[in-house]
Amino acid sequence: MKARLPVRKAILQRRTYEAQAEGRLNKMRLDFNENTSGCGPAVLRALRKLTPHQVAMYPEYAAPTRRIAAYFGIAENELLLTNGGDDALRVFFDAFIEPSRHILICEPTFPMYRYYAEIAGARIETLRYGAEMEFPLDEFVSALRKKPAVAFIANPNNPTGTLLPLAAIQKILLAATNTVVVIDEAYAEFSEVTVLPWISKYPNLFVTRTFSKAAGLAGLRLGAAMACRESLALLRRAMPPFPVNVGALVAAEAAVRERTAIRNYVKQTRETREWFAGELTRLGVRTFPSAGNFLLADFGSIGPALFKKLDTQGILVRERSKDIGPGFVRISIGTGSEMKRLIKVVQREIGVIQKEIGPNLGRERN
Repeated sequence: MKARLPVRKAILQRRTYEAQAEGRLNKMRLDFNENTSGCGPAVLRALRKLTPHQVAMYPEYAAPTRRIAAYFGIAENELLLTNGGDDALRVFFDAFIEPSRHILICEPTFPMYRYYAEIAGARIETLRYGAEMEFPLDEFVSALRKKPAVAFIANPNNPTGTLLPLAAIQKILLAATNTVVVIDEAYAEFSEVTVLPWISKYPNLFVTRTFSKAAGLAGLRLGAAMACRESLALLRRAMPPFPVNVGALVAAEAAVRERTAIRNYVKQTRETREWFAGELTRLGVRTFPSAGNFLLADFGSIGPALFKKLDTQGILVRERSKDIGPGFVRISIGTGSEMKRLIKVVQREIGVIQKEIGPNLGRERN
């Protein structure tokens, strides 16, 4: 039997974000910005208390939404829970994007913005971060004159680590009178900078968060979209009735009720990030300031060879040669012991590569 399935052209043309999702067990996973320390003990205790009846029934959302909204410091009608942070981004395309409309992004950035735009068949206007990974504020504000339907800004930005000041975001919001502005705050716990208090002031402002990073719940999938009640009601119209599973709800409630694990992880990660950046600098590797749980580094011409050697030793990092340049890599900040092991391996392998190709360490860009 033969069949011609009526697939959309946009699906056939989609090409963005083919990340390795399998074969990562029992490896040092410094490639997806996961919390390698694991979730807090309160989360595991809460999950163990789930009953067969709870698992068998569709979940109710009012009580978890109220408690999680209190954690964020907003009203419950300003919070929409989603099936992971990716789903929080997808709903903007369902609610606001037609094939004739376009989005505005600044790359390199989180690839899911482009991914969903390609699926929706939307046009994509792209700006670029500068050589020092600085955000092109004036160009971005100017591009808003073309009235993109949605503008996405990751703050801090993944993978550059760039943190956009609040004054710059306010300038963007004031210029975006015909645009939905999504500030993706997946790493806000690490930057301690947020625009959440502004959602009641700017009806064009939406904030997204995830429980996959600081809370360590990536395996359970929980995200959030937040805005003023009237604006968020438009997103609700594009959501299914039961988007989040009961395990994710129970785990998130436990995580925000007992916040010590999150605070400790954030503190440890920030300290380890600064130590790791210093160690790379000592080795002659260029790094960029980061406000997230990761670090962008430029190893120059030896980078590709080094990353392959790390992979063969079970150390996974996120090479960014294709979207930034050869030798660039984003490295998640793991535990102290993981990062110490990584530095030892990097130092050893750099020595090996230097003997093979010469002592310059590919510093032509540094």
